[in-house]
Amino acid sequence: MSKVAQSERIHIAFIGKRNVGKSSLVNKFIGQDLVIVSETPGTTTDPVKKAMELLPLGPVVLIDTAGIDDEGELGEKRIDKTIKVISESDFAILVLDPQQKLTEYETQLIEQLKNLELPFLAVINKSELGINYELIEELKSYRINYHTVSCFTDEGIYGLKEKVIKLLPTEDELTLVGDLIKQHDVIVLVVPIDLGAPKGRLIMPQVQAIRESLDEDAIVVVTKDKELRAALSKLADKPKLVVTDSQAIMRVAADVPDDIPLTTFSILMARYKGDLPEYVRGLKRIEELQNDDKVLIAEACSHHAQEDDIGKIKIPRWLRLHTKKNLEIDIVHGHDFPSNLSDYKLIVHCGGCMLTRRTMQMRIKQAKQAGIPIVNYGVAISYMHGAIPRALLPFSEAIAEWEKIK
Repeated sequence: MSKVAQSERIHIAFIGKRNVGKSSLVNKFIGQDLVIVSETPGTTTDPVKKAMELLPLGPVVLIDTAGIDDEGELGEKRIDKTIKVISESDFAILVLDPQQKLTEYETQLIEQLKNLELPFLAVINKSELGINYELIEELKSYRINYHTVSCFTDEGIYGLKEKVIKLLPTEDELTLVGDLIKQHDVIVLVVPIDLGAPKGRLIMPQVQAIRESLDEDAIVVVTKDKELRAALSKLADKPKLVVTDSQAIMRVAADVPDDIPLTTFSILMARYKGDLPEYVRGLKRIEELQNDDKVLIAEACSHHAQEDDIGKIKIPRWLRLHTKKNLEIDIVHGHDFPSNLSDYKLIVHCGGCMLTRRTMQMRIKQAKQAGIPIVNYGVAISYMHGAIPRALLPFSEAIAEWEKIK
């Protein structure tokens, strides 16, 4: 993995009405003409993403969106996509016409941004045309940070980048395994090679675990599940941690002595991007499911389903076998996430390695607001296969929740 994945980059959405210069501003921000620009309103239809390095901050993704005043049935669908992009972004740039006051579209956007607690900056574009100072007074009355630019003269572009860097939210750097190991520790990563394994490569959590371990100067041993026992027998010292794919948890647990900490990549992802204690609380609902209850399985990846696909086949089968109930199961993929969450009794979500942390946190928040328990693949699979609490032992906050519900 030679570059930072989009899901690990800060996402910055450029939003506003049609023909205010969003695409031109994205091009200026990047420093290249990568987005189609036209005087015709509505040129941008679907969201357009471009990765770049915003120095000295680091890797980001810029998203050009359709105008929020788009018209017609197709326009409404474009607006829906724009709204979805906003909810999944880390920061927004609201691009404004310099000669108009705020319209109803823009005041609604501002309200939505505040409701989402999404930091944003208002950017008055085309400043070479002159600025309506009533617009300035409106922004001040809303207590909105603003900046003026001209994509025609380049005035304010560099200052915009500096301002965005200052306003972007910061949080403590999160790690997948880096805080669980130290220099010279041995960490064993168990990587089954089966139908679900991508040909010729590792999946993102596996790559990330390897890189973080190397960054901590730890010793990384990568092996298939069938070779695990032989690998452990060749180590002079016990490993500090063993991490496996969720689907192999019971085979691996049988080969790993009880005094060696064991967990799964998906549980690590639950802590990294999701909310591990919340997922543990969600396990209680599995035992409460009744006949005809609806369960939502949400998978961030959009891929061709394999013969024994984890989300489409295995988890539904395991849920029905464990509960002995006739469950109604809906499955969504990619960035699809239904708004009617209250229809479901339980949400089972993938690890979210293809989603940004903000998107995963937003989905958890939506589930909590709807009063629907949520659990992720790794926690649910380990539980249904009898590997809980063992797979949670490295995490005190998760064990504390388990003690409450068991």
